[in-house]
Amino acid sequence: MTKNMIRVSNVIKSFGDKEVLKGVDFEVKEGEVYALLGSNGAGKTTMINILATLLTADSGTAMVNGYDVVKEAQNVRDSIALTGQFSALDEFMTGRENLLLMANLWKVPNAREKVEEVLDKVGMTSAADKRVKSYSGGMKRRVDIAMGLISARSVLFLDEPTTGLDPEARYEVYEVIKELKNEGTTIVLTTQYLKEAEELADKIAILHGGQIVVEGDFSELQAQHHKEHGEKNANLEDIFIKVVKKGK
Repeated sequence: MTKNMIRVSNVIKSFGDKEVLKGVDFEVKEGEVYALLGSNGAGKTTMINILATLLTADSGTAMVNGYDVVKEAQNVRDSIALTGQFSALDEFMTGRENLLLMANLWKVPNAREKVEEVLDKVGMTSAADKRVKSYSGGMKRRVDIAMGLISARSVLFLDEPTTGLDPEARYEVYEVIKELKNEGTTIVLTTQYLKEAEELADKIAILHGGQIVVEGDFSELQAQHHKEHGEKNANLEDIFIKVVKKGK
């Protein structure tokens, strides 16, 4: 039986008098790509940061790899990797040097061998000795993802990993995500590109009004959309717009 790698129950989070998350519930199974969608300000990054132990929820519970994100935060950190919207690389170092620095900071055994492994995994071996400032956007993002993989992690959070990338660079990142999925990595993905979720995700959730209002695989979302609106074979953008408008 496939276990749940992430379990979120009634998570509430406010900033001042603004309630961002109003009781969020979802589960992510091991090896699944879970796309968390929502308009700007819907709380996607807030939810990711709670799961990554960077923020604390006001109430509710969240478990990652069987660990409570508050009570067992270090165990959670040892289980996860996080790639945010912006590159965290030193542009004056090479890709290999960036990865080796991170491996040494994390005291990864056989660091050089591990660096070579993740470079190959993200398809950056041939460019590893070039300075990061010479990389394209897609190359930088691939090394960003590699930074998260340098220490063996079972859960990967990708918070809008392709924001600002051109279509070719986005495709490069898609290929990396597909490869990681094939290897059994559990991935939670937030994105502004709905086609991205449609192509990559096993399960899609739409966060709106502080709660998950729709969840399922793409075919399930299409079937629900057809039942409610009489439109067959809608794309995810059509579904998303109808869901958000309905919730206003």
